[in-house]
Amino acid sequence: MSFELLFKAQNEPNNLSAQHPPSRLLRFAVQFLVCSVENWNKELMLSSASQRKMQPKHQMLKLYRKSLSPKPLLANYLLPKLLCTLTELTLACDSPNSPQPRPSILSTWLCNDQKPKVGKPTNGHFVIPSHANCDKYPNIESHKNIASLSLLSEASDSDAHKVGEILKKHYSSEDAVVEALNESGISATHDLVSQLLKRFSNQWLIALGVFIWAKNQTGYVHKPEIYNSMIDILGKSRKFSLMWDLVQEMSGLNGYVSLVTMGKVMKRLVRDGKYNEAIDAFRGLEKFGLSKSTEAMNVLMDILARNGRVEDARAVALEFEGCLTLDYRSYNILSSGYCKARMFGDARKTMEEMEERGFHPNVVSYTAFIEAYGEQKDFRNVEIILNEMQEKGCPPDLITYTVYIRALGKARQINKALEICEEIKRNGFVLGTQFYCSLIHSLCLSGRLKDAWNIFEDVEKQGVGRDLGMYKAMISAACALSQDESALKLLHKMEEDSCKPDVQTYAPLLKMCCRKKSMKMLKFLLNHMFENDVSIDIVTYDLLVHGLRKQGKLKYACFFFQEAVLKGMVPCDKTYKILLEELERKNMAEMKGKIEKLMLRAKELNRI
Repeated sequence: MSFELLFKAQNEPNNLSAQHPPSRLLRFAVQFLVCSVENWNKELMLSSASQRKMQPKHQMLKLYRKSLSPKPLLANYLLPKLLCTLTELTLACDSPNSPQPRPSILSTWLCNDQKPKVGKPTNGHFVIPSHANCDKYPNIESHKNIASLSLLSEASDSDAHKVGEILKKHYSSEDAVVEALNESGISATHDLVSQLLKRFSNQWLIALGVFIWAKNQTGYVHKPEIYNSMIDILGKSRKFSLMWDLVQEMSGLNGYVSLVTMGKVMKRLVRDGKYNEAIDAFRGLEKFGLSKSTEAMNVLMDILARNGRVEDARAVALEFEGCLTLDYRSYNILSSGYCKARMFGDARKTMEEMEERGFHPNVVSYTAFIEAYGEQKDFRNVEIILNEMQEKGCPPDLITYTVYIRALGKARQINKALEICEEIKRNGFVLGTQFYCSLIHSLCLSGRLKDAWNIFEDVEKQGVGRDLGMYKAMISAACALSQDESALKLLHKMEEDSCKPDVQTYAPLLKMCCRKKSMKMLKFLLNHMFENDVSIDIVTYDLLVHGLRKQGKLKYACFFFQEAVLKGMVPCDKTYKILLEELERKNMAEMKGKIEKLMLRAKELNRI
């Protein structure tokens, strides 16, 4: 879809109203009468003779309801946001020569005669395929029920499937996991271990059991990448003692400890607030066979700056300035960190220091300012920075414009975003994936789903592949409108495009399930996550507990709270307190007591 058409349509908003004035008047009339909808519903229960003599206001309501019926989004080009959001996304059919994707549960569902119907469900539930049966409310403390709800049986007979079935159970120690895997008779391979560590990346005990099981097998030796994955899992789970033990083990293997390894160590320490320990890890690089370098220092400084500790990053630079020289990246890390912390004066001083050392600020330096001002919706200063870049002989590049467009989209300033698109095209930039992703995201936020969909469909014709960001924007928009079938089709299209979803891809889908109280759909999606090796993290469990609690599904909310604890996670205090308050309000004293015990157990097991 051309930007000229988008821009022209955006700047001619009255064309539609001029062509269809009754529609515009109808919407205003309906807004005026909306407070009387319930009474009108009762009056509509008239005899057929009375209906033939329907009053004008009833005729108006009938027309309005007709306008709400599901229609393909392609028939609603550039409608106002009010009506655009009531339509259903439609996917273009594949050509007859398109390669057939591998069968999956999702594709089977979408091709099934019993696929979900478009429009509002009458009972608040999705129509689910026959193989996704849902049990009654789960019984808290029932491990069998937990496994059966979260993970459906897969059709594959692969080793990954067999091991996955074994690891559905809850184990008390990594030794128990090793024993269960030893009894399976399965041989470890690098691909299998890598897949399992990804699938169970938020269950450190299971992951560690898999790691030990494979390491003990004859003829198998872990690659450095497997060690690095295990280091990251242990650090993310705050098992720092085990993490350091593993680093020490790696140091005994020639060439295993790398800057990637120590980068993961420092990142996990910083994210847990252990800033001094992270800096000490850099100071002690020689103990693990590494030498201090500007590159290594930049890794530490970047981690600190990205996590709101730019002053610590500056202190590191000062501590080692006698032996390590700052480069372009060092200064840009500091400047960007100050911008992120809204310390624009210090960011300017860093750029001045940069110039004194012979480094002229580049496009990366200025883009940090644009991103920070854009997040504050301070577009006046954004324009000032863009003009300054031109004056300094450092014109904006495509990444700069992409950052600007994304900020405009978040601020719902789609007119200005489209102006920037036209400017980019005039300047002859070759548009890439990140640019299209930002544009699609901006259009979705502004309610212009038809335009977003046209661009989403058109990018491949422009020689640009669809990426994860594009899919997440479209799925999120579909879920916000409760368009369950469209969201599932997009998820299926990801499989066709070999684009692997991540945990954030599923978040809006899971929220929609909670909102619609559809436990069958929720069960289906949890299995789909497992099938794609997407590990459920504590943020997702908190989302499920909150969403189900809001819809009155307290037993399910407690169930997922329990599952998180049994997987070695600690639900956040806010989730815990709100759940307890709701249980108390519903006089569910027994369930409340069990939740309190679970939280005590979680904190006890996760003490460092």
